[in-house]
Amino acid sequence: MSEETFENEAAAAEGAPGAGEAVATESALGAGEAAAAEGAAAAETAAPETEPASLPLTVVLASGSPRRHRLLSEAGVKHVVRLPQVPVDETLEPDQLADPAEACKKLAERKAGAVVQELLAENPVGMFAVIGADTMVVKDGQIFGKPANLSDGKHMLRQLSGATHSVITAVSLWLISAPDAEKLSMGFRTFADESLVTFKSLTDDEIADYLRKGESFDKAGAYAIQGEGRHLVSSVQGAMDTVIGLPAKKLVEQFPDLLQAK
Repeated sequence: MSEETFENEAAAAEGAPGAGEAVATESALGAGEAAAAEGAAAAETAAPETEPASLPLTVVLASGSPRRHRLLSEAGVKHVVRLPQVPVDETLEPDQLADPAEACKKLAERKAGAVVQELLAENPVGMFAVIGADTMVVKDGQIFGKPANLSDGKHMLRQLSGATHSVITAVSLWLISAPDAEKLSMGFRTFADESLVTFKSLTDDEIADYLRKGESFDKAGAYAIQGEGRHLVSSVQGAMDTVIGLPAKKLVEQFPDLLQAK
């Protein structure tokens, strides 16, 4: 099952976004939007497709997740990993949390936008594709983040036991074209993909045994399907890479020129 929503926003030559662009740009850049806006002020309008160009393409993964790094590598995309110097604010307002797919997209945009902001401050020359991602586990409208402690992880797994939940991963790809220091164009597109995961009915002993394995505490929903958490799952409907944390196959299908990265 796939939910796909694309947003195509380009930095205008005067630095003023169009009627439908302000919210997306602000959410992507967060507190650092002013710095990125300075770079966009001199930019030309550009669509966020990686069109063929004479400049080599550098793909930047704005995530420290080894799982996302592996998925992107397995998809054949050469890339570098770069984290923002200042941690991204992942706080969301209640109205944003009411729509998990949109909330996930906003966080993906913030993560990519933070790295874009820092990259623009370096006056880059070349073609750059910056990828940000965020993953949420959702059941009955409730978003399950990373467990704060053992008790929180146990509570999450009890709620997921014997039921079906959604795993939503949003990806935000930003394209920066800078043939020289005086000419810049950029834009971004964001989509969300959803898979359905059904858990086996778990006993308290099975939950406790899994938690002792230690892989729950940096995972949304308190489980890792690519690890020992696979034994908790009875079925998956949708893309497995979406559940793991990056729908890399879909990303490459949408942006095939990523495979040309140097």
